[in-house]
Amino acid sequence: VLAKLKLGTATEIAALAPANLELTFDDSNHTVLRVYLAPVQSHSEQLSGVVMVLQDMTEQSKLDQMRQDFVANVSHELRTPLTTIKSYVETLLDGALADKDLTARFLDVVNEETDRMTRLVRDLLTLSTLDNQKAHQKQPIFLDELTLDVANKMAVAAQQKGLHLGISLPEEVPPVLANSDEIEQVLITVVSNAIKFTPAGGEVMLTMQVDAEKVVILVRDTGIGIPAADLPRIFERFYRVDKARSREMGGTGLGLAIAHQIIEGHGGRMWAESELGQGTVIGFSLPIASARKEAANA
Repeated sequence: VLAKLKLGTATEIAALAPANLELTFDDSNHTVLRVYLAPVQSHSEQLSGVVMVLQDMTEQSKLDQMRQDFVANVSHELRTPLTTIKSYVETLLDGALADKDLTARFLDVVNEETDRMTRLVRDLLTLSTLDNQKAHQKQPIFLDELTLDVANKMAVAAQQKGLHLGISLPEEVPPVLANSDEIEQVLITVVSNAIKFTPAGGEVMLTMQVDAEKVVILVRDTGIGIPAADLPRIFERFYRVDKARSREMGGTGLGLAIAHQIIEGHGGRMWAESELGQGTVIGFSLPIASARKEAANA
């Protein structure tokens, strides 16, 4: 640390503002330190030493970078549809309104882009609620009933895509303590993604497993798969494996991030397994109500 500091006179040191130093050690561990300096003077007011205080700012630096990236991503996601809307409206105002067919097509695009911004704002509000831990009230629910209900809701979308949507449930499933609306949102997000990225003729399969402590739901598809390099990041906010295709399909890049945060907020776990060209499995687990109660009383 000292080697990176250029120390001067007592007056110069006293005038120094706190500074951040970025250090990388032999194990490639990147550390950010904030350095505070104060001069130590002798009776003759000569510089006899320096008091140095180091504050580890590594985590704060990461949070600051995440915040900056988040703002940049939100700005980009809003700017793209706004640019499209503005250009189409300007074209209409420049005289294209006289062409009824063209006007109808342009208004359809404007409507689609407006819906896209609405979805983005909705997802951002959901994230804000989850970040502030304003979770909705939880109560015992049966995941088999909820999963079957979601499968029925998504059946039309799968049929329109030319996919087989299957479901396999155990005979008996214990209740979990959860918010039904939030878990339904997770299921719809995961199943919807599986349908979007599975070509016609493929299959999306929902299965459920139960053990003494948890209920596990697996959504398996025969879609395009996810590259190994992208797999660890798919639950990050605004991360898209295929940016162009995701935007074309109306995705905000927040669905899986929201789903992951909901499951973790319920004391569960969410994960992904995939092989490029071989399909993807998205799974999540939730503790059964009795296991959660026993853990709380332990």
